[in-house]
Amino acid sequence: MFLLVVLLLLWTLKLPYYIYKPGEAEELSRMVEVDFGSQSKGEFHLVTVSGAQASPIDFVFAKLSHYHEITPLDEAIPEDFTEDEYRYYQLKMMESSQDASKVVAYEAAGKHVEIDWNGIYVVRTMNDMPAKDVLKVGDRIIQVDDLEVKEPEDLTNYMESKRENDIVNIKFEREGEIFEASLPLKKFSAESEQVGIGIQLVADRTVKVEPEVEIRSGNIGGPSAGLMFALEMYDQLVEEDLTKGYKIAGTGEIDFDGNVHRVGGVDKKIVAASRKGIEIFFVPFENGKADSNYELAKRTAEALDTEMKIVPIDSFEEALAYLNQLEPK
Repeated sequence: MFLLVVLLLLWTLKLPYYIYKPGEAEELSRMVEVDFGSQSKGEFHLVTVSGAQASPIDFVFAKLSHYHEITPLDEAIPEDFTEDEYRYYQLKMMESSQDASKVVAYEAAGKHVEIDWNGIYVVRTMNDMPAKDVLKVGDRIIQVDDLEVKEPEDLTNYMESKRENDIVNIKFEREGEIFEASLPLKKFSAESEQVGIGIQLVADRTVKVEPEVEIRSGNIGGPSAGLMFALEMYDQLVEEDLTKGYKIAGTGEIDFDGNVHRVGGVDKKIVAASRKGIEIFFVPFENGKADSNYELAKRTAEALDTEMKIVPIDSFEEALAYLNQLEPK
């Protein structure tokens, strides 16, 4: 009985550490479906990093394994977040990434895109700032003073005209009810002249496209699949086979202008892609900076002795240009 209890604790006891490790390379044609979309011989994949709070068994296994990263729990989840709030934040980042990828892919394919801005949601409240005990993650900001707020820039631009200790009146919606609060403005740090109430925002927008597209990403969070969502949608929208018969993966947060930005966990994503037999992997080049995602991806691929081609890009257009000049497999 004692041995059984010990084994149970080794598997179930939670330590104050979080472990990141290689996840999966998921085929995107199973997640993304454009109405009347074309099919390709090859495949696009998004690549994930797996993460969970460590048990004693997990901790020991991670210590003995390559590409398993052990991080103190208070560093894995920012101190301003509860675990549930951080999960909500990650899912909102995924939604925002999907919106950007739709706009980029459909505009590149010459298809109809329409964006309706419906307001902004709070995804983080910062410690020691005025909003901390007033606003909550998930609140929708409707109005600041006499300004109707429809997108994050409305609020940030308005705050640029304000000074420390100015009072702003915030109207917000929470669970269907409307509330109001008056908050003073505070500097974000002693070194900064920028003032605010201490919230991070995400836009509540509706992106309407024709033909329609359905994205089923499940519980995958974060913005790093944006580039690959855009490539998969574009591939289904055009008649040409963009994959040229290859198994293609990649990572990178995409913005509404098609720029591709730095993400985390690149080494683990390279491992996951290599295990899946991926042949081409797109990764942010970051304009050639010394510690770029590309440099880490290249080092990891060399250490794995994989034949996977690591392709540095900084935009959707660069990824598209690479695939267009690729010889069919």
